[in-house]
Amino acid sequence: MNTRKLGSFECSPIGLGCMSLSHAYGTPPSEKAAEQILLQALDLGYSMLDTAALYGFGNNETLLGKVLKGRRNEFVLASKCGMFKNDAGVREINGRPEVITKTCEDSLRRLQTDVIDLYYLHRWDRNVLIEDSVGALSDLVAAGKIREIGLSEVSADTLRKAHKVHPIAAVQTEYSLWTRNPEIAILAACRELGASFVAFSPLARAFLTGKLKDVSVLEAKDIRRGMPRFSPENYAQNLQLLDQVEKVAKAENMTLTQLSLAWLLAQGDNIIPIPGTTNLDHLKENISAVECSLSAEASAQLDQLINQQTVVGHRYNPATQAEIDTEEFC
Repeated sequence: MNTRKLGSFECSPIGLGCMSLSHAYGTPPSEKAAEQILLQALDLGYSMLDTAALYGFGNNETLLGKVLKGRRNEFVLASKCGMFKNDAGVREINGRPEVITKTCEDSLRRLQTDVIDLYYLHRWDRNVLIEDSVGALSDLVAAGKIREIGLSEVSADTLRKAHKVHPIAAVQTEYSLWTRNPEIAILAACRELGASFVAFSPLARAFLTGKLKDVSVLEAKDIRRGMPRFSPENYAQNLQLLDQVEKVAKAENMTLTQLSLAWLLAQGDNIIPIPGTTNLDHLKENISAVECSLSAEASAQLDQLINQQTVVGHRYNPATQAEIDTEEFC
């Protein structure tokens, strides 16, 4: 398998987003099932795993530490600070330097490792200068606690400010056929500064797999229920887009999943999608996309079929949108 650059590391072109093993999409899998996913991922060639202090309120990091401590040298470990469960049991965005330092120590303990390879600021805390938060992360690099610094859900302007304090190895933001906001400015900024771009939700939270046909089956605590694109009315309209996309996939001899990931990989050699899954078959299907080659004609067709003008609904509700710093299409 070819590799892609991630800061000073080389990793598989597709990484594994670990959030769904502990968090977000309804009832997570059992610990045994989650362990199978993690171990099989390494066996299949995934060599970048992405977690965060927020996921499962620490449980996801604990899971990775327990299951993978004996295979720590086989993958690039990415985690995130700046958004977590505070002592009052409430999700908090906090980028103060002393909080970042404490969160990192907590993550190292849960992950059962001495160093985190890539450590993101999960959200920019607007009450703290980005330069101050990145300065704290830079101190962690100097202390040998982390190796590379990343940012999540930031604008190109914020990235440039941060990069003046310390080189930013990667930016992580949602990017897929149906979420094209990174094309406004952040992709170009990453190329300009030599940063990798890590695309989360590259399969549009299952929409682009074609396997989620009815949003009414989603559990009450599934985060998609609060996302405008997944409202019954909007989702019904969005599903109509898949009919033509499926025809492109068939013509390219790919599944919808392979097509969607191959499209992303073709957008730049600094892009690393990190689909998550709780299903072993899907795990294999996702990584198989690295062997798929998308024709220029198919890519042009996809750009016309599904984009910011044809998708119905915002990606986040107003409260969540207010927490992030990325450029958004109106």
